[in-house]
Amino acid sequence: MDYIQNLRIEEFRTGMMIEGYYILKEANPRTTTAGKPYLAGKLGDRNGMIDFVNWDYAGTVGPDDAGHVVKVRGEVTDYRGSPQLSVIRIRPAKNSDGWNLADLVPTAPIDREAVMSWIRELVDSVEDEDYRRVALAMLERYGEAFSIIPAAKSFHHSFVSGLLMHTSNMLRTADFLASVYAGTVNRSLLLTGTLLHDFAKTEEFNFSELGLVTEYSRPGKLVGHLVMGAENVRRIAESLGIPEEKTMLLCHMILSHHGEPEFGAAVIPRCAEAELLYHIDLIDSRMEIYRESLEGVVPGTFSGKIFALDKDIYRPE
Repeated sequence: MDYIQNLRIEEFRTGMMIEGYYILKEANPRTTTAGKPYLAGKLGDRNGMIDFVNWDYAGTVGPDDAGHVVKVRGEVTDYRGSPQLSVIRIRPAKNSDGWNLADLVPTAPIDREAVMSWIRELVDSVEDEDYRRVALAMLERYGEAFSIIPAAKSFHHSFVSGLLMHTSNMLRTADFLASVYAGTVNRSLLLTGTLLHDFAKTEEFNFSELGLVTEYSRPGKLVGHLVMGAENVRRIAESLGIPEEKTMLLCHMILSHHGEPEFGAAVIPRCAEAELLYHIDLIDSRMEIYRESLEGVVPGTFSGKIFALDKDIYRPE
């Protein structure tokens, strides 16, 4: 049988027979109701991701291989209105196989150095010296990792430099809204809190050799990036002699930026800047989900159900 070689996931269509190299995003060994083992998970490449299932699971790959490249053979099928790859064979890729890393690793569509330079210029514009000093110190400590890591495992901005893209988008929105609500919002606090809100994701995740998130770290599971982020900011602020009120406000921004406890917030937003940060974060994350999802939708049609949005979406002609 002839298989299409190394086709991009976004070009997968039902009925296609596929063989190629893809990133194993998730691998979850499971058991059928009849007691037979099978493997479910997600595969990704530079621009796309697809669910897969391997019914004849032989244990060749598992959860520890997440984030690595695998060689896959299978058929594209339809599952509840969404494409799924029914895998026939799957194994870890070898360096000698000749796969191309540039085809596989999704990367933010930004100029990383230019964006980092813009962020530093924005920080320099922060009027309050105390907030500016905290931002600069945190950039000095976390800047390199911050510029490279994804913002999430799979939810949104889950690609190299995704956190940088996500945060820079948020900072542009925050700076604009600070001028709109200048009589209500402290620009220095809003910009600093926005910049620092996800810095602890550098510690929340474990990363593969490809720079992608493989799983949550032990601190990520037991503590989480909101609490770790607030602790990190408090340590830096205390070392700089920042007034307690300002330190507490920055910590509150980080601890409340998920909005509600059901969404992971440690506390609910109780100042205007924290309220704005929550909504800015929500807007950018959801718009990124739309951006990624709409790429595979024909204009004038609806997508399949998108788990992160809990609905299908329409792409206008």
